[in-house]
Amino acid sequence: MPPLNASFLIEQTQNRTSEPVLLEEPISIEALPTPALVLDRPALGRNIDKMAAFLGDHDKGFRPHAKTHKCPLISREQIAAGAVGVCVAKVGEAAALLSGGIEQILITSPVTTPLKAQCINLLAKQTSGLQIVVDSLAGLNVLQAHLDAEASLGILLDIDVAMGRTGSRDVDLLLTLAEQIVADPRMTFAGVQHYAGHVMHIEDFVERRNKSLALWETVTERLQILREHGYDAAIVTGGGTGTYNIDVDVAALTDVQVGSYILMDQEYRQIGSAENDQFLDFEVSLHVACSTISAPRQGTMTVDGGYKAFASDSVAPVTDDHAGVKFHFAGDEHGVLVLPKGEQALQLGQVVQFVAPHCDPTVNLHDYYWVKEADNMIHSLWPITARGCVW
Repeated sequence: MPPLNASFLIEQTQNRTSEPVLLEEPISIEALPTPALVLDRPALGRNIDKMAAFLGDHDKGFRPHAKTHKCPLISREQIAAGAVGVCVAKVGEAAALLSGGIEQILITSPVTTPLKAQCINLLAKQTSGLQIVVDSLAGLNVLQAHLDAEASLGILLDIDVAMGRTGSRDVDLLLTLAEQIVADPRMTFAGVQHYAGHVMHIEDFVERRNKSLALWETVTERLQILREHGYDAAIVTGGGTGTYNIDVDVAALTDVQVGSYILMDQEYRQIGSAENDQFLDFEVSLHVACSTISAPRQGTMTVDGGYKAFASDSVAPVTDDHAGVKFHFAGDEHGVLVLPKGEQALQLGQVVQFVAPHCDPTVNLHDYYWVKEADNMIHSLWPITARGCVW
């Protein structure tokens, strides 16, 4: 085995395929090898177009988060719809997206280790569109220690207000970081990032709106301090699907890091929207198809999808096609459906489609999307190129 170094990691990731696999003949969902991740392409397209139009109408860009779908083919469609670039959470995801033809990439988590900094150096020499956030001198210094002279890297300051995951609240530190970035010819001070993930799933829309806008007020104060010291942020990016129609009211915001809107999941559907108590602004374009395989007792049916097919932070998968059916996880390989009392409508061998509890980690469990076209048939497979790129 070759030595574990940056070149090895990047090469292994960028050797993955990212092009579609066309089936010789289209197949029905009932013919899939379940569990299978099914992507409704027309619904996906409508979601992309709706978000692009909404943000465009509010004079905001969109920088969709590819950690949701991990697929260069989807990123290409988002960029074709006007996205200013894409986000990724990890260096490995950036490598996978770059090999799939995506060049404007923002890594939204900081790095602090030499190996990852060396990987970023290699990627920064492949594209001038690579950017990353920093929130510490240690993180900035490790990047500076491993960037070659010919590398070009955009740097955004990651500002934390209340979430406490990544980012800095120290104004003096932000100023020091900006000063060192501007002084380095290999780096460009590109702007700032602010993400409040803890706000995205607040159920009440008014409460979610008030909390998000209050956090942005603090960010705006930080921007003013940076500006007074000569550091003007060309990019002010952040937000997400849960606040897409809230954060557009922030004057300083340039683009929104929406992710889950293209696929949707049950966790998002349970929050309130501006119009009602469910978030139905975007269509569900992602389902996990499972087959019924056993009926050990009256009133239940077992399917072939468990924790290896679905990832759940808080809720269970849901089927919209069978009212009243409840899903319970029954281990790694299985789920048990509890049928409405007095009904046994499902048959053994039947394929049932489920809305994923949480789309991002569910996608990460699968190698391909089985892509359903307007005729309701599966015509191709799209590789989930960045699957497993957790580094």
